[in-house]
This record gives sequence, structure tokens and C-alpha cells, in this order.
Amino acid sequence: MIVLISKDIEENKARFYSEFNNSSDLVTRQLQTLCKTEVMVCYINGFIDKEALNDNIIKPLIENLVSPMEIADTVYISEVKEISSFQEVIKGVVDGHVALFHEDMDKAFILNLCKYAKRSIDTSSSEQVIRGPKEAFIEDLFVNKTLIRRKIRNKNLTFEDFTMGDQTNTAVSLVYMKGIVNEDILAELKSRISQIKTDGIFDSNSIEEYIDDVPNSLVNTVYNTEKPDVLAGKILEGRIGILCDGSPNVLTVPMLFIENLMAAEDYYLQPIYASYLRIIRFISLFISIALVGIYIALTRFHQEMIPTDLLISISGQRQGVPLNNFLEALLMIFFFEIMKEAGLRLPKAIGQTVTLIGGLVIGQAAVEAGIVSAIMVIIVSATGISEFVNPSLRELIVVNRLAFIVLGATLGLYGIVCGIVVSIHYLVSIKSLGVPFLYPYAPYDRKAMKDTILRCHVYKLNYRPRYISNKKSRRRNRRDEI
Repeated sequence: MIVLISKDIEENKARFYSEFNNSSDLVTRQLQTLCKTEVMVCYINGFIDKEALNDNIIKPLIENLVSPMEIADTVYISEVKEISSFQEVIKGVVDGHVALFHEDMDKAFILNLCKYAKRSIDTSSSEQVIRGPKEAFIEDLFVNKTLIRRKIRNKNLTFEDFTMGDQTNTAVSLVYMKGIVNEDILAELKSRISQIKTDGIFDSNSIEEYIDDVPNSLVNTVYNTEKPDVLAGKILEGRIGILCDGSPNVLTVPMLFIENLMAAEDYYLQPIYASYLRIIRFISLFISIALVGIYIALTRFHQEMIPTDLLISISGQRQGVPLNNFLEALLMIFFFEIMKEAGLRLPKAIGQTVTLIGGLVIGQAAVEAGIVSAIMVIIVSATGISEFVNPSLRELIVVNRLAFIVLGATLGLYGIVCGIVVSIHYLVSIKSLGVPFLYPYAPYDRKAMKDTILRCHVYKLNYRPRYISNKKSRRRNRRDEI
């Protein structure tokens, strides 16, 4: 039921405090204007610019207001909204605006003076680059919108705002390029967002769990980034960004698996070197998942495939080790995961010291005590280092590594091959908002292959991904295709 604004200021004040349960951070102030009438301003302490309130609202009303009908022309505020329902007043104040009531008027004014403490724009902690833009998103939605506008100064860049969370009323915004975005994908995303019913949205991850195509899987079908240049590049390919107030991480959909092997700096380096780095990331992904399982399979079932000298060396190192290589690997990985968690949870300076010293001391002591072999320490260490090359796939790597260890220990290399086949089959079956997850490999797209494991020159990237963008807007460059 719509509650109308009363002409009595005292009644509006009483209703205001009642709606906010007499909260201590609610501020109201009544004052006399030049035209001998009374006005009242209401706001939440800490949400507004008090200096601007005094100079641009209170002072002009006291000194210059000659008629209640000229309030909007008297205050020095560009964004003034006239409303007639009390619910809209409550929403405006909660959003950080100032509500202005005038006696004998059944309308109120919402004045935008929003200003609160926020983090300054800084570099990204998770997507560091040597060459290229360093700035990263922050927790303020409006600042993040500005960062995107600075990258794409085009009238077709479109923002659509939503309010999510029944209790938190969090501002969420979709961003895309009109004419490039696939309208079917956009409609599907809006449909999924409209079905989200929850008390609170505090971070973009809360939205991700609702729109993910495979929420019960370790495979993410929603990409996230902290860098405006990365988001701008994806928007120009036809993807849709999802910004959440209070979160520095912006989601993008649809997502392709190959995006996990790409980095922002790839497009600021020479194509040959960028391709080399992507190959390194792909090899690191394989090593981090399958290396320990392959080692166990070879030493348990396929010793004939190991060179004789290496086999003799491994056998010599394992003399006196009480555990078989399967339990040995599980023990090492378990302690490796403990050290990772310790390094992440402790303060930065202490965490790095604990991880370094713990790794050296535990590894060296374990080998000297004969609990584990030196070759196992080397293999697990190589696996752990390779895991950090692809941080976006951390959850997938950790769980699948354990699965491959079990397959290698029970079925040998046949189990490893079966695991790879099943993993690829599963990835082929996944879609991200209707787009095949392994595109452009499955289904194969020759034009899109120019920016996958190997990156061609920018002037050769003439076509947007046809499964992602609007098929009528496929040209990316004006230069003729080479």
C-alpha cells in the first residue's frame, strides 16, 4: 500500500523515526526559510556531504527561498527529484540522499548529496601486470561505472540497474554494448537475475552462484576480473558485465574455458611471447593436475617405461621409506595445502615467512627422517608451483589432482587416460548461458582460433566470437582480413 506524504512536518518526522525504528544514525533538522515557512531535511549520518548540505541546501533555503514552489530552483543541486510517496522517501534516504519536506506540501524532494568513505583506486592484487593499465575496480559502483566509461567512450555502452536483496537492497548493474551483445544471451541473463530471491547480496560471488550453469561443479562458467581494461575488452567481444555495489570483482558472461589460460598482459606483449606464455599456462595446468598421478602410475605399474638409471635412483631414494608412494603423495599434498592456507590467512609478512620456512624445514626434515623420498618432494613442489600459474582454476586443480592420484594408484596409466577423456567429455557438455564452454575448439571455429592458445597480431583479430556476440556485428577491425 502506498503511503502518501503528509502536509504536516511533525507527522512526517514521527513517521520517519518510526520507519527507521529510532535508529541513532538518522538525522533530521528543521529550519525557517526566507519566506517564513518551515522545512525539514532528513538523512543518514555518514552517507552525505555535510559541507555541501550546509552550503548548497540549508543556506540557500534560509537566505533565498521566496516561494515553496521554487525549492528546486533555489537549492544548488543539479539532481533534484520530486516524489509523493513515503516509500520513495525511505528508499532515497537509504541510498544515501537527503530528503527535504516543506510544510503544507504533500510532496518531498530527494537531493543527491551522497558522499561516504571509500577506498581509492589502486592496482589489482590478483591480476598484476608489468605492462598495461594498472588501475583496478573498487567497492563503489559509481566509480566502477566511470572507469568503464573511460575505456569505452561510446553512446552504445549501456548500463541497466537492478536492486537485489530483500534486506540489503544492493545496487547491481549490467553493462554491455548495444548492437554487439547477443540479445538472446542478454534476455536469458536478465531472466536468471530476476529469479534471485535472497535476503542479502554482499559480493558479486553471491550473484555468481545463482546464474552459474553448473553450480554444483568445480568448473566456473562465470568469469570475474578486477581490471577495467579486461572488462572493456570482453564487452567489445559481446560479453555482459555484472557490477555489484560493494564488490571490486566484476563478473562477465558468457565464459569460455580458454579464458582461464589468458592474462590481461597478453595483449600488451608481442604475439609470439604471449603465445609462449599461454602454452606455459596450459602445460602448468596439466602438470598441476596429473603429474603426481602419472608418477604413481609409472612407479607402481609401468616401471618398464622409466629409464633404467632414473628407476635405480628412485628405488635408492625409497629405501627405508615406510609409506607406499600413494600414501606418501597424500601426506605431502595434505601438508602443502595446510601451508597454503596458513600463508593466506596470516598477515602478509608473517604468512610469507611461515610458508617459506615451513616448506624448507618440513621438506628437508621429512626426507632426512626417511618419511618421504626426495623425488616425491620435488614432484609435489612442482605440482604446487604449477597450480599458482592458473589461480582461477585453483578449486578445479586441487580436487582433480586427488582424483588423478587415486586413478594412477588403482588403474595405472589407463586410469590417467580415462580421467583425461572423462574430463574433456564433461567440459564439452557444459555451456555458459547457452554458449559451449570449450568453444572455439568444440564446436570448432577457425576464425576464433586466432585468439586461443596462440595469439595472432591484433590486426588479424577481425571477427568477434560468433557464439557470443550479435552475428550481424562481427567485424572487429576496419583493416582487411589477412
